[in-house]
Amino acid sequence: MKYFILIITLFFTSNVYAKNINISFKTDLDLNCKFEKVIVKNAEHNFVSFTNDQIKRENIESLKITAKNPDILVIKNLSKFINKINLEVKISNKDIILIQAFDQERNYSESAVYTRSTGELIHEITSKINSDEKEKDISFYSCKKNNQDT
Repeated sequence: MKYFILIITLFFTSNVYAKNINISFKTDLDLNCKFEKVIVKNAEHNFVSFTNDQIKRENIESLKITAKNPDILVIKNLSKFINKINLEVKISNKDIILIQAFDQERNYSESAVYTRSTGELIHEITSKINSDEKEKDISFYSCKKNNQDT
């Protein structure tokens, strides 16, 4: 949870420029991620948490993460949006993998943090960024490697 707070602070306080690209650790992962819980903030819910028993969410069967120096970081199968957009924040080090991407209007974003030591994946979707009714969907997953290459 401390990583979550740190990452959220990072997203709200940083501007997205080339300085947000730092690939210092080569990675080639294929992960199987089990959905655990989600925190929802929208017109109905104000940061309400739902477990996998309370809300239906799919597991991520094959989340592929590839990172190479100096600036290549590719994430596949996290979401349709991430599959087709260029990432603005790309960080891969020995501890975490962090990504963030915005749509062209900067009214929708997705970000994710994968912590290598714990296998925890946090995927945040923020929509209606430019309105007073900003919506958030923060999903938590527990991931295990399908392969052993790191």
